[in-house]
Amino acid sequence: MCLAQTSQTPADLKIARAEGIYLYDLQGNKYLDLISGIAVNNIGHLNKDLVSAVKKQLECYAHVMVYGEFQQEIQKQLAQILVSLLPKKLNSVYLVNSGSEAVEGALKLARNYTKRTEILSFNNAYHGSTFGALSVMGNEQYKRPFLPLLPDVALLNFNSTADLSKITEHTACVIAETIQGEAGVIEPKNNYLQLLRKKCTEVGALMILDEVQTGFGRTGSFFGFENYDVVPDIAVFAKAMGGGMPIGAFVSDKNVMEVLSTDPPLGHITTFGGHPVSCAAAISNIQTLQNDTLISKVNDKGAQFRKLLKHSMIRDFRGRGLMLAMEMENPAIVKSVTSHCLSNGLITDWFLFADNCIRIAPPLTISEEQIDYACNILLKSIDQSKRKIA
Repeated sequence: MCLAQTSQTPADLKIARAEGIYLYDLQGNKYLDLISGIAVNNIGHLNKDLVSAVKKQLECYAHVMVYGEFQQEIQKQLAQILVSLLPKKLNSVYLVNSGSEAVEGALKLARNYTKRTEILSFNNAYHGSTFGALSVMGNEQYKRPFLPLLPDVALLNFNSTADLSKITEHTACVIAETIQGEAGVIEPKNNYLQLLRKKCTEVGALMILDEVQTGFGRTGSFFGFENYDVVPDIAVFAKAMGGGMPIGAFVSDKNVMEVLSTDPPLGHITTFGGHPVSCAAAISNIQTLQNDTLISKVNDKGAQFRKLLKHSMIRDFRGRGLMLAMEMENPAIVKSVTSHCLSNGLITDWFLFADNCIRIAPPLTISEEQIDYACNILLKSIDQSKRKIA
């Protein structure tokens, strides 16, 4: 195969088309998508309004200039919509291509603004695969082959109040996922994010919240941090932001963000960031989330999964909204269950740092009947795995 691969054992499903919550292979077989391209397709596949918005923008222009140098109305519209949904201090939007790039921009912004170098992240955190994002990843196995990475980076333990003392006047920023995704959906406990917010404020460090998986309705609120009564200094978005098109953003206060344009000028630049076609898709995606009742039903749908997925082989079930993790005894069982699910017409997945857990993150458009159907397949696949193990 000429196309580079990310592993030697990919699922290798040959996709012909996708619509709603279903994917179809070249033979016409239908698969219920229970992971949304890893929390990307929150409004489902091939949303008609989004497709129309993309076509309309393509008829005007695609790429015209590197980000920020020309006035592009579609970029301005997207930024205005985002700001209207965010707290007042998050009023300046820098558009990029992906979550990794948004993290890179946020880290550069924090170091430049504070004139400090120390960056703190968390064990089992995932923020992307580029060098800066990899540097703040909380897993040594994935970092070791690429060392040395960014200097002056240290890891804290998520939900450890004792570790907050490590945030000092030398700290430029602390970057955290609002909910740790690849760790197996680990929520903040005991007002942890509020305590983190307070400590960062006390020492003048910037608090960065990675909303790449939690943003745009996935947790039952438009943004994940809204569930925890906290506002970051910098918020990072991607994945579901574009409704399937590649786009991301890091957002801060204008007084913070302006250092990237003055110290030095063009201190952060991207050729395709805020691509107009992706901006059009993102606007349509956000409007769908605003106008429909999708987000208001997310918690009930999550509760339905919890109610139906009862089995002796399920050790734990955690998460918020439709960002869920079903913990099994070991990775071998997860591999067996996900394999049976695929054979039974259901796409599931595991987590990068929690391979003993099954990911449940369907499009928010999934219906109650489709949840019933998905859960029946999951339980059937667990039983098939149980018989195989026995």
